[in-house]
Amino acid sequence: MSSLDPVAVFRTEAAECLEAIEAGLLDLTHKLDDKNVVDAVFRGLHTLKGSGSMFGFDALAAFTHHCETAFDRVRKGEVPATAELVAAVLAAQDHMRALVDRPDADHGDTGQRLLAQLQAAVGETPAGQGAASAVSPVAVAAPAALKTTTWRIRFSLPSNSMANGTNPLGLLDELRDLGECSVKADRSAIPPLDEIVPTDLYVTWEVILTSTQDRSAIDDVFIFVMDDMELEVQEIERPAVSTATPEPVASSPAPVAIVSAPAAALPAAAALAAAPAFKPVEAVPAKRDATAQAEQRQAKAAENVRVPAERLDELMDRVGELVIAQSRLSQLASASADIALRSVSEEIERLSGELRDTMMVLRMVPVATLFSRFRRLVHDLARETGKVIELVTEGESTEVDKTVIERLADPLVHLVRNSIDHGLETPEERLAAGKSEAGTVTLSARQAGGEVIISIKDDGRGINRERVRAKAESSGLIAPGQPLSDSELLQLIFAPGFSTAAAITNLSGRGVGMDVVKKTVEALRGAIDITSQNGQGSDVSLRIPLTLAIIGGLLVRVGTGSYVIPVSAVEECLELSLEEDLRSRGRSFISLRDSLVPFLRLRDLFRTGTKPDVHQKVVVISTGTERVGLVVDQIIGEHQTVIKSMSKLHNDVSTFSGATILGDGSVALILDVGHLVAAGQQQETQMRVAG
Repeated sequence: MSSLDPVAVFRTEAAECLEAIEAGLLDLTHKLDDKNVVDAVFRGLHTLKGSGSMFGFDALAAFTHHCETAFDRVRKGEVPATAELVAAVLAAQDHMRALVDRPDADHGDTGQRLLAQLQAAVGETPAGQGAASAVSPVAVAAPAALKTTTWRIRFSLPSNSMANGTNPLGLLDELRDLGECSVKADRSAIPPLDEIVPTDLYVTWEVILTSTQDRSAIDDVFIFVMDDMELEVQEIERPAVSTATPEPVASSPAPVAIVSAPAAALPAAAALAAAPAFKPVEAVPAKRDATAQAEQRQAKAAENVRVPAERLDELMDRVGELVIAQSRLSQLASASADIALRSVSEEIERLSGELRDTMMVLRMVPVATLFSRFRRLVHDLARETGKVIELVTEGESTEVDKTVIERLADPLVHLVRNSIDHGLETPEERLAAGKSEAGTVTLSARQAGGEVIISIKDDGRGINRERVRAKAESSGLIAPGQPLSDSELLQLIFAPGFSTAAAITNLSGRGVGMDVVKKTVEALRGAIDITSQNGQGSDVSLRIPLTLAIIGGLLVRVGTGSYVIPVSAVEECLELSLEEDLRSRGRSFISLRDSLVPFLRLRDLFRTGTKPDVHQKVVVISTGTERVGLVVDQIIGEHQTVIKSMSKLHNDVSTFSGATILGDGSVALILDVGHLVAAGQQQETQMRVAG
């Protein structure tokens, strides 16, 4: 098995670090004096800078250094945190993402322009004055007035530090940058040569540092490795004087071989032994308990394991094939009188079911990973539109298949932008209407059966139905005066090219976006429900399957063909006798608990050319508030359905959303519930108009 690419690992971790920085910056907009948030953003920037430098992303490290310096000044109380500073660093963060993704690309003067904004936000002189621009004005104006302190620093790193890319010599160089220092290395823990592990670190250090910097500057040096190391920092009155002047540990660049190919690196002890030898320092603590630290590292490693998404997809495919093979085995066992075969079949069915359920859980991710992206979007749109907007999220712990999360990102962006542009009023309009100045956009998620319902709700002006109808009639989407239910009227906003915006803006008005939302949701086998009240706001709900890989299905027969109906959409099953079928010809309605439900004869829809069974069945399916019955010849039973995509030749066949392979090797088509319900409702409308 090939090892992970270190640069790919860095990019993944850098993305997580940038997300944490962005979250901190957005938190800071609500409370600019929160020192804990300022410290968290500073640590994130410091981590990103150091990691970028370690992995050769020098442009990223150099650019991030300026943002780190700005927040360091805020942290030390030299400048206040302002909305302008937060906005500048948010913009700079986008440039950092570009430097991570495309380090060798030509980014033009973007970096210089962003740095000019950053320097203006913290009151620095413009760039171009060298390294002095990154130094605190206090340090330049009165260096003699600063207090000089001497520190004794003892530290030891985990044995696997060098194998993981940490360069101890780089830490020593950073300490030297803080002031005058002397370094002693304790090599007493180095084992005999035949016991040395080449990638392990056995050396610890004692440093005497005389500096004008405070304790926090020393902690910042070790910020990357603070969680796993042993660090002791003591303030002393004067530096320790030794009769023998020790030679400093040689400074050297980060050992690239250790990062890219740990196994090819020199033994840690041998590499550091190249520096001048030092006598062991008596004050250095005894060797730490290696066994306890190893157990601690193993416990941490067991908490999370990073697995590429492609491997999960491959594993999901294998599990799907196993489910199909197990279904075939069950069919063979049921037709056999061999008790042992049946027993083995049942055991494999149980194990494959447990494996399937475990695999489904592995693919699930909380919608919080999706909702968190919209904090930045709302922040930017509020600045762009001049509206006061509050984003509320609910049900972030609800879990959905990772593929669903990825494909829902763009539709939700369109819906949130639409709510802010069309739904929310300006602060003046809201105050005149008796509302609070701030408009609220609420993102919520909840699980309902085999679906997850994601809602985008605002407390704005609501949808103007007269304007929607007028626009639809002028665009030829509906005939003038055509009767429509409220739900059908509101659904018109998802028609291609539909827009009620009076003017084209950066947010909307071109009539693209909402139709893309509908197509994407339907491609996920989902549906959209929309409600709106004038003056109170709108609520758009997306009902999406929890997973796209394996679903529970109801296997039915129509004519000689087999079809699958998703169980999550099935409400109930009724019997339709041949006499009732003949009586309902021409009206296609069944009475269900004092309500009429339209139904479709799948035998006619699929043109099977076969006679109906004597005892047909009606499977009542629903998509929220809309229901329709499907007349089938036989209900075979429930079936674990491994979904296979249709070929490109069948992309325009909207009646089916996919196919599956049955136990006997035959193919069953999976019915598109949303399309069938829409067809049933359309048939109902036509019959009412005709009647």
